[in-house]
Amino acid sequence: MSGAARTVRFAHTSTGATVPPDVLPLPGAVDRAWAWGDATGRGVRVCVIDSGVDPSHPLVGDVALFAAAETDGGGWTVGPDDVGDVAGHGTACAGIIRRLAPDCETTSVRVLTRNLRGNGEAMLAALQWAVDQRFDLVNMSLSTRKEALKERLHDLADRAWFAGVTLVSAAHNSPIISYPWRFPSVISVGSHAVDDPEYLEVNPEPPVDVFAPGVNVRVPWPGGGTKVVSGNSFATPHVAGLAARVLERHPRFRTAQLRHVLAAVADNVERRPARSTRA
Repeated sequence: MSGAARTVRFAHTSTGATVPPDVLPLPGAVDRAWAWGDATGRGVRVCVIDSGVDPSHPLVGDVALFAAAETDGGGWTVGPDDVGDVAGHGTACAGIIRRLAPDCETTSVRVLTRNLRGNGEAMLAALQWAVDQRFDLVNMSLSTRKEALKERLHDLADRAWFAGVTLVSAAHNSPIISYPWRFPSVISVGSHAVDDPEYLEVNPEPPVDVFAPGVNVRVPWPGGGTKVVSGNSFATPHVAGLAARVLERHPRFRTAQLRHVLAAVADNVERRPARSTRA
């Protein structure tokens, strides 16, 4: 399926700014060969909280399916899902992760509906379940603007931080405040337009941490085909996939170390010239 090039405008996108080397502690050993080398994400567990995933798509691979469902009018609980993807969004994200980290273990938790809307309580239940299950990475290409949920979501993000569960979250496509991407305990992601799945930029002006491909990205779509999409939602799984490769090589890394390594290997960091040695 082909798509014509489009001009896409949304918030929190790269301006192409470079980052001087003195804003980051960059030991010479931190390069991509050291960060992930030939790693494929083997043994790294990734949870995709989204609209579900089509596990039959050849570009997605094996995915364990779960859903956050309301039971008996009471609280939300996470259980097995036999529906799959109801909107395409989750399949796209899972496929991007699989492209970059083909051997990672992927689990889907469906919380969004066909129109990409969802209940905040379902998102909280899914995230709590993912933290309790100690996933290495949680891809959240979604957010909420509800201030009533902010405190509980912040507490969950902090729990994830201390539990060694890294949340990779999409910045909102509009210039508004939403969560969890605004929390410091989360690796937040915006977009750039470079057509290279491994091209990464560190942001010199947070709250967005890094930029990844998010404009005219070809992704798998339910039914076995592909689609060209744009948005910070699709930049986020690029970062999750690269993080999975880092974690295969450095399994004891947590969110702080992952954020530093991703920044250190970013393509927009000006490299220090090699130091001369004196006899």
